[in-house]
Amino acid sequence: MLRRFTPVLLTLIVVALGVTALAARPDTSAPRRTADYVVLAGVAGLRWSDVDPQTTPTLWRMAQQGSIGSLSTRSAHRPTCPVDGWLTLGAGSYAGWNGSRQPGGCPPAGVTVEQPDGIGANLPDQEGVVAYNADRQPWGTVPGSLSESVRCSVAVGPGAAVAAARPFGRVDRYAPALPADPAGLLGSCVLSIVDLGAVSGTDPADRRADARRADEALAKVLAARPQRSLVLVAGVSDTESPARLHVVVADGPGWEHGWLTSASTGREGYLQLVDLAPTALIALGRPMPERLFLGRPAVKVDGRPDDLATAISAPADADREAAAQRSVAGWFFALLAAAQVVLAIAVLPLLRRARRLAGPHSPPPVSRRIVATVELLLVAVALAVPAALLADAVPWWRGEHAGGYFALVTVALIVGGTALVRFAPGHDRTLGPLGVVAGLATLVVGADVLSGARLQLNGVVGYSALEGGRFSGLGTVGLGVFLAGSLLSAGWLAQRVRRQWRPMVVVAVGGLAVVVIGSPYLGADSIGAIALTAGVAVAAAISTGGWLTISRLVWATMAGLALTIGFAVVDLRRPVEERGALGRFLTALGEGTGGLTVHRSSTANFQTLVNSPLTVLAVVGLLLVWFALLQPWGGLMRLFGIYPAIRAALAGTALAAVIAGLLGGAALDVAGAAAALVVPMAALASLRVLDHSTDRTLPGTGNPRPGGPDGPPGGAPPDDAPDGRRPDDGGEARAVDGDAPTTGAGEPSDGPRAGGPDEGGADGTDDAGARPAGRDAAKVPAARTPGAVESARSGAVAGRSDAGAR
Repeated sequence: MLRRFTPVLLTLIVVALGVTALAARPDTSAPRRTADYVVLAGVAGLRWSDVDPQTTPTLWRMAQQGSIGSLSTRSAHRPTCPVDGWLTLGAGSYAGWNGSRQPGGCPPAGVTVEQPDGIGANLPDQEGVVAYNADRQPWGTVPGSLSESVRCSVAVGPGAAVAAARPFGRVDRYAPALPADPAGLLGSCVLSIVDLGAVSGTDPADRRADARRADEALAKVLAARPQRSLVLVAGVSDTESPARLHVVVADGPGWEHGWLTSASTGREGYLQLVDLAPTALIALGRPMPERLFLGRPAVKVDGRPDDLATAISAPADADREAAAQRSVAGWFFALLAAAQVVLAIAVLPLLRRARRLAGPHSPPPVSRRIVATVELLLVAVALAVPAALLADAVPWWRGEHAGGYFALVTVALIVGGTALVRFAPGHDRTLGPLGVVAGLATLVVGADVLSGARLQLNGVVGYSALEGGRFSGLGTVGLGVFLAGSLLSAGWLAQRVRRQWRPMVVVAVGGLAVVVIGSPYLGADSIGAIALTAGVAVAAAISTGGWLTISRLVWATMAGLALTIGFAVVDLRRPVEERGALGRFLTALGEGTGGLTVHRSSTANFQTLVNSPLTVLAVVGLLLVWFALLQPWGGLMRLFGIYPAIRAALAGTALAAVIAGLLGGAALDVAGAAAALVVPMAALASLRVLDHSTDRTLPGTGNPRPGGPDGPPGGAPPDDAPDGRRPDDGGEARAVDGDAPTTGAGEPSDGPRAGGPDEGGADGTDDAGARPAGRDAAKVPAARTPGAVESARSGAVAGRSDAGAR
């Protein structure tokens, strides 16, 4: 009876863990009204490296008494040129100015500003800009949403006019430049937007001159600011390619001496450009527009150092790291994809000649030294992504040759990790390297997430604040590695226990991983948690052997749907500004704008599929598995037959990676990151299981000697074997543990026959704890020599042929 209800219980456990992870939410109280007036002052291109007490004394004093952060200026275009930045500021969502653009550059945008009455202004191009964002962009952006939310607004300068123009082009009050005394102008409306100029170029002297002029204009604004006003200074855009992080400072009642953050970033010290519009409205106590902003209101958090120079060094360093990350990440993933291709080609002949056949016409075995070298290279490639993540603990980006320093640190970590795997206990077993590599990958990513995911932010294998998609939690690459590592670890552990306990082990390890991924405190990825839930359900269902039957598939589907419903119920009960991706999507469906979300996701999937190097990793891994490892000579089917828990882990990984990528708008990126870990380990395990495919137990001797072929007769079983039996649950131990009856040769009689009728017996000798001497090209186990075979035939197993002749 208990066995019949096991799938139901496992489903309930996984769902309960996942919903519990989402239910716990950081305490983020909604911002309250703090000002009677808001002044948004923008300086295109202003970075923290441009701010110092001598060049920008006004901004320095303002930053000393206010709250500061790094500003990601993502818009509908990349890079965000000044006109795009101003338009995004006024829209509260990603917006772009229509018209021709030079690739990678920011040409001067000729914005026509008409002043028919001398009080306000009119933008004749605004109607075309609104239509362009509605018809050609997937965000549903309405330029001028900020000014539409207040009764009156002021704009100073052409950039501010772009931000303050209502959807039909009207600017309520406009001045081309700051007057000598702007107090009357700034106090005429509750919202004022001021264009302080731009800081551009790469020459330090030119940038200092531009920053000094902007600082002098800011001094006028601060001298004339109304009482109880909030002043926000922001570097609203880039001025050239590539994109950088920019300055944001908030000064006003309730904004003293802190870091700026928002629910859209979830990271202290970081804001997005789209956050400024909702921040202004919340500070004024005004309601949000009917169509929600993509940004979220900024809040102040404590913990900033008292010394401003020390505090500024953090965002300035983040800008340098984000700038270096872009170029380094490109060649890292290109080299990783190339290494995967080379190893895929190199492993093919080894797979073909891995099985050792008896007889004078057998092909000569591959040199043990070559096999060992390829195995170490497979381990190194599998550890490349975790090593690259750890490399960000060292400030490699501060040097003049950032890429070279990153390469040195990463290679050193890969060598150290490979050595750790090589000398770890149990390395000589078939699943030894797989278990250690999976555990290391899970430990590295999990430890980073538990400590705040600081290595992933602006990391080479993490996510960039310049992209504006994610600032905290698990990124795409980290998600792929973590779900693959956790499921492989679960399968490796499950294979070492009795058959009836395997689903419990998979659910325990996988459920913990679901909590880490889905918790808003940690991974903050509800889509990834739902995908992993489906993978864990599938892995638990087939971990005891057999195929994915209709009933098992139904329970796995129900687990995913139940967790999705649970996430949706919890998410929809939150305030609108605190909802996650799932809650926002369901809200959009209710408002009739869900099509925009679907369109954005499909567009992101297509762009990622075409442009991402991780697509190459996913495709190369699929080709190697399908056309080599799953072939009769490839060894993977044999591995699946002997180790059903590993087959379950790989199946769950594939399902979870595909679901997470498609639903999250990452196409094959999650699958590519998972393949970077899984495929090399699958190839290595296949090589080893083929190498043991003809191992036999001599008649009358029972299990192989625990010490290997050269071990003492009658020695005790290995200490790590469950119940004193042979570890890894392979060969004849399967009959004892209840997996399946075995033939006299030790091969399971049920489950998928690995490789078809031409395959040999089970991986018996491997599980004894030591690699059989037959792996050495100079040695052939005595059980397969002609004399030994004849002796065996004369005994109790007369008539049984050698595996090479089957």
